[in-house]
Amino acid sequence: MRPIIKVEGLSKQYQIGSHEAAYLTLRESLMQVFKPGRRRAAKEFIWALRDFSFEATPGDVIGVIGRNGAGKSTLLKILSRITEPTEGRVELYGRVGSLLEVGTGFHPELTGRENIFLNGAILGMRRAEILRKFDEIVAFAEVEKFIDTPVKRYSSGMYLRLAFAVAAFLESEILLVDEVLAVGDANFQKKCLGKMRDVSASGRTVLFVSHNMAAVEGLCNRCLFISEGKLGGDGTPHDLVTRYLAAETAPEHATRDLREHPGRRGGMKPVLTNVSLAAQSGGAASAIRMGEGLSIEVEFDSGPQRMWPSISLCVKNNYVPVFTASTRVQKQYQLEEAISAGTIRCDLRDLPLLEGTYSIDIFFGDQYHNIDVIYDAISFEVLPVDVFASGQVPHATEGTIFWPATFEVSEKRSSASEQTRTAHAR
Repeated sequence: MRPIIKVEGLSKQYQIGSHEAAYLTLRESLMQVFKPGRRRAAKEFIWALRDFSFEATPGDVIGVIGRNGAGKSTLLKILSRITEPTEGRVELYGRVGSLLEVGTGFHPELTGRENIFLNGAILGMRRAEILRKFDEIVAFAEVEKFIDTPVKRYSSGMYLRLAFAVAAFLESEILLVDEVLAVGDANFQKKCLGKMRDVSASGRTVLFVSHNMAAVEGLCNRCLFISEGKLGGDGTPHDLVTRYLAAETAPEHATRDLREHPGRRGGMKPVLTNVSLAAQSGGAASAIRMGEGLSIEVEFDSGPQRMWPSISLCVKNNYVPVFTASTRVQKQYQLEEAISAGTIRCDLRDLPLLEGTYSIDIFFGDQYHNIDVIYDAISFEVLPVDVFASGQVPHATEGTIFWPATFEVSEKRSSASEQTRTAHAR
């Protein structure tokens, strides 16, 4: 199958660090040249993209991920013909609809109706084609009452809804969507993601730039990972998201010295010396994905005093305890002999925590007494993931944990048959 997008050796260079007045008089120019001790600042350049190549086939839904400044938006701007590449070439075999920034392609003085027809004309669509889609666009954007109002008077939400509807419903073979969806509310984002699924099911190609890893995994069948302007990976969303998160979870924040921790309870002996975190998938990490496990390793040194160490770890969300893991109630983990220094590791497998920031209180001592207590000893992030592979992610406003419950749904038939249908969901 012939690719609908073909990118070869794409590079884009920008000049930075030079900002001068647009217009100078002859006198000002001469003064700058002959001014003692003044040197003209050397021009500095940066490569936003460097030797970037990939292909996309019709029906591909490609997530584009990477940290801020990696080159994601630059790639989409080149594909949208907003900016030209410094090197390389791009071949597009189809009409391109794009939503890169709120209002891109809209004329503020024109009404919503006029902008819909303007964008359709830019795509090369006939008036009759645009008319067939017009009612769907207006209904999706929910701007019926304001369709004949200049868009400069729209709220940001109205502007965004109409911009997305125009990009998604007008018949372009390629749809480019940047992180702009983050501006909308939760219902609008869900609505947009559903529409993009419909777009991809119709055989159109979608490039979707997002920091929402759950949306990328739930929507896309392929993923591009951009790192410092270069293609860091091209593969399945799960593999690339895992690699990206491993690079971005700030392992330097996954460990903390506890000897002078400000959260130590007054009067406690500073026995706890260090705490570190590791993801279930391996490696130090201060962030995990929903459904992933976490290992907590605590080091202690009680000096000459020997003891049978016990530990309790309280995981909190917004200062509210969520759960506690403790060797004081799981006595099979207590040592047979007393020791004075060592390490205790707690493995929390497959944590059902929703998206958010969590902190850990540490209570350390023997079986009956606390010797050292540190509040908010260390914190970690839980990142959203489509854990049920349903295309939807449980929202953090719905609680603190998600639960893989078992459901039974039955339909009661008419009294004549007294038959029921039962569906089991995992």
